[in-house]
Amino acid sequence: MTSRADLERQVRALAQSGDVMALREVRDAVRRARSRKHSRRVLRYMYDPVGWARDCIAWDEGEGLTAYQADALAAIPRQRRAAVRGPHGLGKTGMAAICVLWFATTREAAGIDWKVIMTASAWRHLAIYLTPELKKWAKRIRWDQVGREPFSERTELLALNLKLEHGAATPVASHKPELIEGAHADSLLYLIDEAKIVPDGTWDAIEGAFSGGRTDGPPGALPEAFAFAISTPGPPVGRFYDIHRRAPGLEDWWVRHVTLEEAIAAGRISRQWAEQRARQWGRDSAMYANRVLGEFHASDEDSVIPLAWVEAAVERWHEWNQAGRPPLEGRRFTGVDVARAGSDSTILAHRWGPAVVELEAHDKEDTMRTTARVQAATGEAGEVIPVVDSMGVGGGVVDRLRELGVPVLAYTGAAKTNGRTRDGEWGYTNARSQAYWRMRELLDPAYDPEVMLPPDDELLADLTAPMWDTTTGVPPKIRVEPKEDLVKRMGRSPDKGDAVVMSFAAEWLKASAVHSPARRGGPGGGQAARAASRYGRTLGGGGSRTR
Repeated sequence: MTSRADLERQVRALAQSGDVMALREVRDAVRRARSRKHSRRVLRYMYDPVGWARDCIAWDEGEGLTAYQADALAAIPRQRRAAVRGPHGLGKTGMAAICVLWFATTREAAGIDWKVIMTASAWRHLAIYLTPELKKWAKRIRWDQVGREPFSERTELLALNLKLEHGAATPVASHKPELIEGAHADSLLYLIDEAKIVPDGTWDAIEGAFSGGRTDGPPGALPEAFAFAISTPGPPVGRFYDIHRRAPGLEDWWVRHVTLEEAIAAGRISRQWAEQRARQWGRDSAMYANRVLGEFHASDEDSVIPLAWVEAAVERWHEWNQAGRPPLEGRRFTGVDVARAGSDSTILAHRWGPAVVELEAHDKEDTMRTTARVQAATGEAGEVIPVVDSMGVGGGVVDRLRELGVPVLAYTGAAKTNGRTRDGEWGYTNARSQAYWRMRELLDPAYDPEVMLPPDDELLADLTAPMWDTTTGVPPKIRVEPKEDLVKRMGRSPDKGDAVVMSFAAEWLKASAVHSPARRGGPGGGQAARAASRYGRTLGGGGSRTR
């Protein structure tokens, strides 16, 4: 084999001779020789991702892996299976990207047949968060340390995957375990991002593929397999939870809980942010436990609506939004929670069929401005029916809309109701209790829910905060926590939650609540009368069961 020194002498001679073609060939040979020399250098990081991150990434001054990130990455080659949970904002996706780049560059330099399978609870997370993070960190690689040219964005670092000569890092939807099951390579890495709601079938597929890789013996014994699962926690169910509780058969996973104090000490989360979330969501809420403390928690026994059900509705909204917001089927309503005073906001929840397509918030507006907004939201043909909270200042909005000939459903949370639960066994103490329980039934995963809710942390907190209990009688009744009590406990009004719940209460509100002036020639009288008649027939009389 020609030495690198001989090749460099040939380059100088050819440069003087002017033989361009031969010069290019020899220069390519020199580049390959340099690459071989430098690629041997990166092999020392084959089982040292922390060292790779330290030496092969161009960190700005004061940057670097946090202590918990170093712990987690170091555990992957040592323990083969590692699972990390912690608060929102830890830098989990960045840690995942660094893990993939370490694995890919070292196995590629060694000439090993390798593969990375990247999966998450939703395809959106892979496409919008993980893949862009991979590209961001790839731009910070010190290629002189890695011993190769930067990834080509035309042939290697593609839109959704990394494809090199000896292997590839590929995203796979978590609901397609058969694609995970078919992964084969001498060196395999499974990355499970947002692992809390990845289905059990996907975990089983990973274990099946894992059986072909060695999980014991010295590093470097092929074939080999590794798994890295990271997530904010959710309710105490599912495989990710079982791994962290050390369920029988899952003891071979190394687990790590990153605490709030660790995240604050590392500068990833501010104490002010944590305190603000405590005020916003409540210290005893599932959202605070999951996203701030990094703990598995669900208030399912006490809360009307479990957090996991609302999060699933948000995922459905994301899928619809990513698909270009295709037209929806069903009637259109706007739930209106009118601000009473102070820091409260007037919220308009625009619903089309199963989806709340938009939340609109307005602060410190008088009832006339609110009335004008609601009237505008009904559309030129009156195709959108407003559902307005008629208690307090909202009553003035309802009255003025009726004067204007706008068909409106007046929602009175304290009103009595003859409604029943889905199974017909329970009644409700008032309309507010029926409205919130109806929302629970629409979100219940046992009934293939279609409801889609926009991503809004306040909305999630509002919907999951109310508690419930029961009263005796015939029939026994469900009582949802009164709004006044909830405001005291939360320190604010659940305006967004109430507006959304009202928008989904329209179907069972009494048809008589749709009011339209009967006088001829009144503002919008004919149009409003026709709309009221149409919706009166559709909604039916009061006292019907919730279906």
